[in-house]
Amino acid sequence: MDFKVPLQKATLLKRYKRFLADVVPENSDQMLTIHCANTGSMLNCFVPNGEIWYEPSQDPSRKTKGSWTLSKTPQGRMACINTHLANALVEEALNNGIITELAGFTRLKREVKYGDENSKIDFYLEYADGRTVYLEVKSVTLGFDENNIAAFPDAVTTRGAKHLRELMNIQSATTDAYILYCVNLSGIEGVRVASEIDAAYASAFDDAVRNGVMPLVYGTTMDENGISITHRLPFVGASDNVG
Repeated sequence: MDFKVPLQKATLLKRYKRFLADVVPENSDQMLTIHCANTGSMLNCFVPNGEIWYEPSQDPSRKTKGSWTLSKTPQGRMACINTHLANALVEEALNNGIITELAGFTRLKREVKYGDENSKIDFYLEYADGRTVYLEVKSVTLGFDENNIAAFPDAVTTRGAKHLRELMNIQSATTDAYILYCVNLSGIEGVRVASEIDAAYASAFDDAVRNGVMPLVYGTTMDENGISITHRLPFVGASDNVG
């Protein structure tokens, strides 16, 4: 996936009010305020006064001058902090056959309502043999492990645990349930559940896997011109029954 325009490098001064960040573009001494699309904790995603990359706005009437997209982590990795891109990346990868476990579908639908807890699934897939797949997507940006293992979640997420319950309940003989962790972080060799951050999510994950929900992990390749899902990664550490 190509970005609309090449990203501009800048120095991050501060992030505040969840949605805003003040930066100074490279080769400039003028401070700009840009939009931050990530409302989460962004734990370990950036360094104060560190390097970030943003998409300059082409709209002169816009209040902020661009959108924060990439940043360099304390470990020197690149992180795509725009969580809104994860579903678009997965859709692109599905249509291009990159996610081989789900190849061959005849129909793809987005944001389909399902479950007993009023949820919407990210992707609903149909196959010629009558099989259906419910696919939930999570964006992974937390990578503080020194052994190049990323972790999810980066904060307590009751919503994430709800999604796991819904997937577990929809699983049947003709319906497969998957959760795909899209690793928007460079230099990562696997993903684990961050049980030290959210023990309830870790428990829900283990219950879901024991009851047939299938986790997938895919990594991305990114630079200032674009980002794409490119390779499969293992799920490690959190559950003995996940490989």
